[in-house]
Amino acid sequence: MQFYGTEIASRLMLGTAQYHSPAVLAEAFRRSGAGIGTVSVRREAGGERAGAAFWDLVRELGVTVLPNTAGCHSVREAVTTAQMARELFDTPWIKLEVIGHADTLQPDPFGLVEAARILSDDGFKVFPYTTEDVVLAGRLLEAGCEVLMPWGAPIGTGLGLTNIYGLRTLRAQFPDVPMVVDAGLGLPSQAAMAMEIGFDAVLLNTAVAKAGNPAAMAEGFARAVEAGRLAFEADPMEPRDMAAPSTPVIGRAFLE
Repeated sequence: MQFYGTEIASRLMLGTAQYHSPAVLAEAFRRSGAGIGTVSVRREAGGERAGAAFWDLVRELGVTVLPNTAGCHSVREAVTTAQMARELFDTPWIKLEVIGHADTLQPDPFGLVEAARILSDDGFKVFPYTTEDVVLAGRLLEAGCEVLMPWGAPIGTGLGLTNIYGLRTLRAQFPDVPMVVDAGLGLPSQAAMAMEIGFDAVLLNTAVAKAGNPAAMAEGFARAVEAGRLAFEADPMEPRDMAAPSTPVIGRAFLE
């Protein structure tokens, strides 16, 4: 799997927020085998660099860092935050969030496309947090994005894949574009389902960080992602409306 020409070993991506302690965070990442960790720029303070200890912890995780513009509600705020992230983390990668609705945390489609175009023109490698809308996805690709990150459900809900039809349609419409199901996953089975229908990776945070045993949950998601990908690559059977015997009936004895 590659994002913007960079090979990533694991198809599981984890966020770094809401963990009970640095030790819990580190153990969750270790057992997950995650290849990418997302970091909110707001966790890294400017000026006196009050977040330096947290940044040191992230570096010790040994994962590729994907800064994000979490909490941004306007194009200007998102672009400014992305520029700060590039300086702080020395990477052109940015997970772009432009939130348009306070209750659902749904992205603002118009602001998202505008910000994606500005950042792509400025040399950023943009990972847009979007919905499963096919038209919006096309606009983001036209704006310069080479990865799409549709939500499974609203952030932090744990509802799973609430629009399977929309996600399948999006995957089929852009078969060669790397896609990550981002947000809303609560159980490993939901991650496996995302992989089974052809998505390239999943990104989650709350489901692991808020679990009773985050490290165990992280490992559960890692195994589910691997199982789901294997199932997709195995070319699963098509569902049937009628039962079909799995045991051959030819040669079976019949009693009269």
